[in-house]
Amino acid sequence: MCETKIYGHRGCMGTFPENTLLGFRKAIELGVDGLEIDVHLTKDGEIVVIHDETLDRTTDGSGFVKDLTLEEVKQFSAGVKYTHFENYDEAAWTMERVPTLKEVLELLGPYPIDLNIELKTYRFHYEGIEEKVLSLVEQYGNRCNVVYSSFHLPTLLRIKSYDKEANIAWLLDQPITHPLDYMDIFDLEALHLSKRMTLSDPFEWKGMLDKLRVWTVNEKDELKQLLDLRVNAIITDFPEKALFYRSERLTFS
Repeated sequence: MCETKIYGHRGCMGTFPENTLLGFRKAIELGVDGLEIDVHLTKDGEIVVIHDETLDRTTDGSGFVKDLTLEEVKQFSAGVKYTHFENYDEAAWTMERVPTLKEVLELLGPYPIDLNIELKTYRFHYEGIEEKVLSLVEQYGNRCNVVYSSFHLPTLLRIKSYDKEANIAWLLDQPITHPLDYMDIFDLEALHLSKRMTLSDPFEWKGMLDKLRVWTVNEKDELKQLLDLRVNAIITDFPEKALFYRSERLTFS
Protein backbone atom coordinates (compact mmCIF):
# COMPACT_ATOMS: atom_id res chain seq x y z
CA MET A 1 0.00 0.00 0.00
CA CYS A 2 1.28 3.49 -0.86
CA GLU A 3 2.18 6.03 1.79
CA THR A 4 -0.60 8.42 2.78
CA LYS A 5 -0.68 11.64 0.77
CA ILE A 6 -0.93 15.04 2.44
CA TYR A 7 -3.34 17.58 0.94
CA GLY A 8 -3.34 21.23 1.94
CA HIS A 9 -6.91 22.19 2.89
CA ARG A 10 -7.75 25.36 0.98
CA GLY A 11 -3.98 25.78 0.73
CA CYS A 12 -2.49 26.39 4.17
CA MET A 13 -5.60 27.76 5.82
CA GLY A 14 -4.27 27.30 9.35
CA THR A 15 -1.50 29.83 8.76
CA PHE A 16 -2.21 31.66 5.47
CA PRO A 17 -5.36 33.12 3.88
CA GLU A 18 -7.55 30.28 2.66
CA ASN A 19 -8.13 29.62 -1.03
CA THR A 20 -5.59 32.22 -2.17
CA LEU A 21 -2.65 31.99 -4.53
CA LEU A 22 -0.51 33.02 -1.55
CA GLY A 23 -1.68 30.04 0.48
CA PHE A 24 -1.36 27.66 -2.45
CA ARG A 25 2.23 28.76 -3.10
CA LYS A 26 3.09 28.20 0.56
CA ALA A 27 1.60 24.70 0.51
CA ILE A 28 3.60 23.87 -2.61
CA GLU A 29 6.78 25.17 -0.93
CA LEU A 30 6.11 22.89 2.03
CA GLY A 31 5.94 19.89 -0.28
CA VAL A 32 2.29 18.85 -0.20
CA ASP A 33 1.15 16.00 -2.40
CA GLY A 34 -2.08 17.78 -3.24
CA LEU A 35 -4.30 20.79 -2.73
CA GLU A 36 -7.99 20.91 -1.86
CA ILE A 37 -9.89 23.92 -3.25
CA ASP A 38 -13.53 25.03 -3.52
CA VAL A 39 -15.29 26.58 -6.50
CA HIS A 40 -18.39 28.71 -7.11
CA LEU A 41 -19.86 30.41 -10.19
CA THR A 42 -20.09 34.20 -10.54
CA LYS A 43 -23.00 36.12 -12.07
CA ASP A 44 -21.12 36.37 -15.37
CA GLY A 45 -20.23 32.68 -15.49
CA GLU A 46 -16.67 32.68 -14.15
CA ILE A 47 -15.37 29.91 -11.87
CA VAL A 48 -13.83 31.40 -8.72
CA VAL A 49 -12.02 29.67 -5.86
CA ILE A 50 -13.69 30.46 -2.55
CA HIS A 51 -15.27 28.28 0.13
CA ASP A 52 -18.42 30.15 1.11
CA GLU A 53 -21.38 31.16 -1.03
CA THR A 54 -20.72 34.75 0.10
CA LEU A 55 -17.67 37.03 0.30
CA ASP A 56 -18.44 38.12 3.86
CA ARG A 57 -16.30 35.78 5.97
CA THR A 58 -13.07 35.62 3.98
CA THR A 59 -12.89 39.03 2.26
CA ASP A 60 -13.65 42.66 3.05
CA GLY A 61 -16.55 42.49 0.60
CA SER A 62 -20.08 41.18 1.02
CA GLY A 63 -22.80 39.49 -0.99
CA PHE A 64 -23.38 36.20 -2.75
CA VAL A 65 -20.81 35.14 -5.33
CA LYS A 66 -23.65 34.22 -7.68
CA ASP A 67 -24.91 37.81 -7.62
CA LEU A 68 -21.55 39.43 -8.42
CA THR A 69 -19.47 39.62 -11.57
CA LEU A 70 -15.84 38.54 -11.55
CA GLU A 71 -14.80 42.19 -11.76
CA GLU A 72 -16.85 42.95 -8.65
CA VAL A 73 -15.43 39.97 -6.75
CA LYS A 74 -11.90 41.06 -7.64
CA GLN A 75 -12.40 44.46 -6.00
CA PHE A 76 -12.04 42.95 -2.53
CA SER A 77 -9.09 41.67 -0.53
CA ALA A 78 -8.95 37.96 0.28
CA GLY A 79 -6.12 38.48 2.77
CA VAL A 80 -6.99 41.53 4.82
CA LYS A 81 -9.09 39.61 7.37
CA TYR A 82 -6.20 37.45 8.56
CA THR A 83 -4.36 39.94 10.78
CA HIS A 84 -4.45 37.36 13.61
CA PHE A 85 -2.07 35.05 11.72
CA GLU A 86 1.57 35.12 12.81
CA ASN A 87 2.85 35.59 9.26
CA TYR A 88 0.51 38.49 8.46
CA ASP A 89 2.07 40.93 6.03
CA GLU A 90 -0.25 43.90 5.53
CA ALA A 91 1.22 45.11 2.24
CA ALA A 92 1.29 41.70 0.56
CA TRP A 93 -1.82 40.12 2.05
CA THR A 94 -4.08 43.11 1.40
CA MET A 95 -3.35 42.71 -2.31
CA GLU A 96 -4.58 39.09 -2.41
CA ARG A 97 -7.75 38.56 -4.40
CA VAL A 98 -10.18 35.68 -4.79
CA PRO A 99 -8.51 33.66 -7.56
CA THR A 100 -10.16 32.15 -10.59
CA LEU A 101 -9.83 28.44 -11.23
CA LYS A 102 -7.82 29.34 -14.33
CA GLU A 103 -5.30 31.25 -12.19
CA VAL A 104 -4.93 28.32 -9.81
CA LEU A 105 -4.44 25.83 -12.63
CA GLU A 106 -1.80 28.08 -14.21
CA LEU A 107 -0.01 28.35 -10.86
CA LEU A 108 0.05 24.56 -10.50
CA GLY A 109 1.21 23.96 -14.06
CA PRO A 110 4.88 23.23 -13.27
CA TYR A 111 4.16 21.09 -10.19
CA PRO A 112 3.30 17.37 -10.24
CA ILE A 113 0.74 17.50 -7.44
CA ASP A 114 -2.88 16.39 -7.10
CA LEU A 115 -5.74 18.88 -7.20
CA ASN A 116 -9.02 18.19 -5.43
CA ILE A 117 -11.68 20.54 -6.80
CA GLU A 118 -14.75 20.61 -4.58
CA LEU A 119 -17.83 21.91 -6.37
CA LYS A 120 -19.98 23.76 -3.82
CA THR A 121 -23.34 22.90 -5.36
CA TYR A 122 -25.40 21.68 -2.42
CA ARG A 123 -26.95 25.09 -1.61
CA PHE A 124 -27.33 26.78 -5.00
CA HIS A 125 -27.77 25.26 -8.43
CA TYR A 126 -25.05 26.74 -10.62
CA GLU A 127 -26.20 26.12 -14.16
CA GLY A 128 -23.39 24.61 -16.24
CA ILE A 129 -20.72 24.70 -13.52
CA GLU A 130 -19.64 21.12 -14.17
CA GLU A 131 -18.97 21.67 -17.87
CA LYS A 132 -17.16 24.95 -17.17
CA VAL A 133 -14.87 23.35 -14.59
CA LEU A 134 -14.06 20.42 -16.88
CA SER A 135 -13.34 22.80 -19.75
CA LEU A 136 -10.93 24.88 -17.67
CA VAL A 137 -9.09 21.78 -16.46
CA GLU A 138 -8.82 20.57 -20.05
CA GLN A 139 -7.42 23.92 -21.22
CA TYR A 140 -5.14 24.86 -18.33
CA GLY A 141 -4.69 21.75 -16.20
CA ASN A 142 -1.48 20.66 -17.91
CA ARG A 143 -2.56 17.05 -17.37
CA CYS A 144 -2.75 17.72 -13.63
CA ASN A 145 -4.08 14.80 -11.57
CA VAL A 146 -7.52 16.17 -10.71
CA VAL A 147 -10.27 14.67 -8.57
CA TYR A 148 -13.69 16.31 -8.45
CA SER A 149 -15.59 16.11 -5.18
CA SER A 150 -18.94 17.30 -3.88
CA PHE A 151 -21.51 16.59 -1.20
CA HIS A 152 -24.10 16.81 -3.99
CA LEU A 153 -24.05 13.48 -5.78
CA PRO A 154 -25.88 14.70 -8.94
CA THR A 155 -22.98 17.10 -9.56
CA LEU A 156 -20.55 14.20 -9.61
CA LEU A 157 -22.78 12.14 -11.89
CA ARG A 158 -23.04 15.06 -14.32
CA ILE A 159 -19.25 15.35 -14.39
CA LYS A 160 -18.97 11.65 -15.15
CA SER A 161 -21.57 11.94 -17.92
CA TYR A 162 -19.50 14.68 -19.58
CA ASP A 163 -16.14 12.96 -19.05
CA LYS A 164 -16.10 9.22 -18.42
CA GLU A 165 -12.41 9.40 -17.47
CA ALA A 166 -12.93 12.01 -14.73
CA ASN A 167 -12.08 10.99 -11.18
CA ILE A 168 -14.99 11.70 -8.84
CA ALA A 169 -15.20 11.42 -5.06
CA TRP A 170 -18.26 11.73 -2.83
CA LEU A 171 -17.93 13.95 0.23
CA LEU A 172 -19.61 12.43 3.27
CA ASP A 173 -20.23 13.35 6.89
CA GLN A 174 -23.02 10.83 7.48
CA PRO A 175 -22.84 7.02 7.45
CA ILE A 176 -23.86 5.03 4.39
CA THR A 177 -24.45 1.30 4.14
CA HIS A 178 -22.36 -0.86 1.82
CA PRO A 179 -19.95 1.90 0.72
CA LEU A 180 -18.19 -0.29 -1.83
CA ASP A 181 -21.52 -0.79 -3.57
CA TYR A 182 -21.86 2.99 -3.93
CA MET A 183 -18.32 3.23 -5.25
CA ASP A 184 -18.97 0.53 -7.81
CA ILE A 185 -22.37 1.68 -9.08
CA PHE A 186 -21.37 5.36 -9.33
CA ASP A 187 -17.80 4.67 -10.48
CA LEU A 188 -16.33 6.70 -7.60
CA GLU A 189 -12.55 6.96 -7.46
CA ALA A 190 -12.63 7.59 -3.68
CA LEU A 191 -14.76 8.63 -0.75
CA HIS A 192 -13.90 11.86 1.06
CA LEU A 193 -14.90 11.27 4.67
CA SER A 194 -14.92 13.51 7.71
CA LYS A 195 -12.38 12.50 10.34
CA ARG A 196 -15.27 11.83 12.73
CA MET A 197 -16.75 9.22 10.40
CA THR A 198 -13.39 7.56 9.79
CA LEU A 199 -12.04 7.47 13.32
CA SER A 200 -15.28 6.57 15.10
CA ASP A 201 -14.96 3.02 13.75
CA PRO A 202 -11.83 2.48 11.61
CA PHE A 203 -12.59 -1.26 11.38
CA GLU A 204 -15.72 -0.45 9.36
CA TRP A 205 -13.47 0.80 6.56
CA LYS A 206 -11.09 -2.17 6.57
CA GLY A 207 -10.24 -3.22 3.04
CA MET A 208 -10.91 0.18 1.52
CA LEU A 209 -8.66 2.54 3.48
CA ASP A 210 -6.67 3.19 0.31
CA LYS A 211 -9.86 4.65 -1.18
CA LEU A 212 -10.44 7.17 1.62
CA ARG A 213 -9.36 10.80 1.79
CA VAL A 214 -10.09 12.20 5.22
CA TRP A 215 -10.94 15.81 6.15
CA THR A 216 -10.17 18.04 8.11
CA VAL A 217 -7.43 16.55 10.29
CA ASN A 218 -5.33 18.91 12.41
CA GLU A 219 -4.64 17.25 15.77
CA LYS A 220 -1.40 15.33 16.34
CA ASP A 221 -2.98 12.10 17.59
CA GLU A 222 -5.55 12.03 14.78
CA LEU A 223 -2.92 12.71 12.15
CA LYS A 224 -0.74 9.89 13.49
CA GLN A 225 -3.65 7.47 13.72
CA LEU A 226 -4.65 8.08 10.12
CA LEU A 227 -1.05 7.78 8.97
CA ASP A 228 -0.91 4.42 10.73
CA LEU A 229 -4.14 3.36 9.02
CA ARG A 230 -2.57 4.36 5.69
CA VAL A 231 -5.62 6.08 4.29
CA ASN A 232 -5.19 7.38 0.76
CA ALA A 233 -4.86 11.02 1.84
CA ILE A 234 -5.20 13.39 4.77
CA ILE A 235 -6.66 16.84 4.11
CA THR A 236 -5.36 19.30 6.71
CA ASP A 237 -5.23 23.00 7.58
CA PHE A 238 -1.64 22.50 8.76
CA PRO A 239 0.19 20.52 6.07
CA GLU A 240 3.56 21.33 7.66
CA LYS A 241 2.53 19.31 10.76
CA ALA A 242 1.19 16.38 8.77
CA LEU A 243 4.28 16.27 6.56
CA PHE A 244 6.51 16.31 9.65
CA TYR A 245 4.65 13.43 11.32
CA ARG A 246 4.74 11.44 8.09
CA SER A 247 8.50 11.97 7.71
CA GLU A 248 8.96 11.06 11.37
CA ARG A 249 6.96 7.87 10.82
CA LEU A 250 9.06 6.95 7.76
CA THR A 251 12.31 7.64 9.63
CA PHE A 252 11.47 5.28 12.46
CA SER A 253 9.55 2.62 10.54
